[in-house]
Amino acid sequence: MHVSSIKVDPYLNVDAGTMNPKEHGECFVLDDGGEVDLDLGNYERYLNITLTKENNITTGKIYQHVIKKERAGDYLGHTVQVVPHITNAIQDWVERVAKIPVDDTGEEPDVCIIELGGTVGDIESMPFVEAMTQLRRRAGKDNFLQIFVSYIPVINGEQKTKPTQQAIKSVRSAGLIPDLIACRCEKPLEPSTVDKVARFCQVEDRQVVAVRDMPSVYQVPILLEEQGLIPILSDILRLDALTTSQSLVKKGRSTWNQWTALTVGLEHTFQPVSIVLVGKYTELHDAYMSITKSLEHAAMRCKKKLKLIWVDSAHLESATSHTQPAKFHKAWHDVCTAAGILVPGGFGTRGTEGMIAAAKWARENKTPYLGICLGMQIAVIEFARNVCGISNATSMEFDAISDDRVVIDMPEHHGGDMGGTMRLGLRPTIFQEGSEWSRLRALYGEKRTIEERHRHRYEVNPAYIEQLESDGFNFIGKDDKGVRMEIIELKDHPWFVGVQFHPEYLSRVLYPSKPYLGFVAAAAGCLDSVTREALAEADQEHLVNGVNGVKFS
Repeated sequence: MHVSSIKVDPYLNVDAGTMNPKEHGECFVLDDGGEVDLDLGNYERYLNITLTKENNITTGKIYQHVIKKERAGDYLGHTVQVVPHITNAIQDWVERVAKIPVDDTGEEPDVCIIELGGTVGDIESMPFVEAMTQLRRRAGKDNFLQIFVSYIPVINGEQKTKPTQQAIKSVRSAGLIPDLIACRCEKPLEPSTVDKVARFCQVEDRQVVAVRDMPSVYQVPILLEEQGLIPILSDILRLDALTTSQSLVKKGRSTWNQWTALTVGLEHTFQPVSIVLVGKYTELHDAYMSITKSLEHAAMRCKKKLKLIWVDSAHLESATSHTQPAKFHKAWHDVCTAAGILVPGGFGTRGTEGMIAAAKWARENKTPYLGICLGMQIAVIEFARNVCGISNATSMEFDAISDDRVVIDMPEHHGGDMGGTMRLGLRPTIFQEGSEWSRLRALYGEKRTIEERHRHRYEVNPAYIEQLESDGFNFIGKDDKGVRMEIIELKDHPWFVGVQFHPEYLSRVLYPSKPYLGFVAAAAGCLDSVTREALAEADQEHLVNGVNGVKFS
């Protein structure tokens, strides 16, 4: 069936675009340029769907919408209140967005999953809780199901259910009635625990779903399927009454078989591949959620166990050797011994010299390197300094008055407002003539044009392109106008790639992002075999769709 998803965030921000990644985690970017909560990335990865900015509801968006209507006189002089105007606006938004197609069939979704963030009892969540209570009545019988997620702590070896009992009491007093209770726990729930939760929360035992820790998060769907979750959902929502095409059923079975084949044996994969992530926000791993997931997808495809090492880029800088020598030497040990070096995106000057040093090490020592957004710009600066002899090469973001800004502000960047003013969303990249040797292009199936999601304010300075290319720095991918540099790759290196876009936003469990797949494969020593598989898949796609790009009618 077709499944969509909506995330509700009770904060006042209109979107996640201006939020500090150290505080809120990663800002995820959608095809339409929406800057949204990282959970929408999880939805897209697990469900293999394409969402819009409308699928992320915030208090800021709702109040902005209602106030705009009030200013336009749409309420005809009525006193505008939280109930009913805000709650109705939330319900209307959910009903409208739930019908937007999210896959390549263009068909309306059969089911929409709504995640209400925050905690029951929070003041900021109350309008949304009330709206969901009213939505149950508006949706009608057999069309609404609530799953309450709770944590079962283990204290001195005993599983405690009292927190869950109190939470259910609170949510019921707010008007929501859970149909299922998903209990998170480190260990499998004991029968007595299930019985106690069911008895005191007034549900049947089968309505208590145990979600224990698994060796891999990708095995959780299998755990839920084994507990009979699908029949329960089908009974409550009458899913059997839906008309589903045989082609969709066949596709679903194929996807499930691929998923189980890929994930069931993960705990038996012992050969590691060590990747060091040299970043600015490494103290909060959620700031790089999509990157870590993309690395996991690639490692699974390569049948390797990902060993991800986190290095604060500031610890690689010479100043740290004097102030914190132990951290300096540990950071460099991690970089020098890793099988691959990844420099992700980020903003601001802090730690960028450490990133440049890591890129230099990767280039000179033939260590696989992947630069994402800022990471590509870092590779440009490093090459300009140490190969082209432009010793003061820098970025306008780091030094706005330097004479050698090899990375500059984009002309269309708005210098006033910060929110929603970057180059955002899905955009095409054209592989250039003469780039047929490219390892990355081969992984894309030798396609001439690819589409990836972007989020950046700065670009490579066109004035330095000729000098950089004359010294062996290859810009193999450009935008559709041929003026903006999108991909760099060194020809005489096992894998030295930088991309201006964020390929992690389109990585899927069964379809890993190509730049990440090539990077991990190079680090694991299996790039040749992975490339052959990618080319074979591309040939198969041509056979399905037609010959030489011409589809059969």
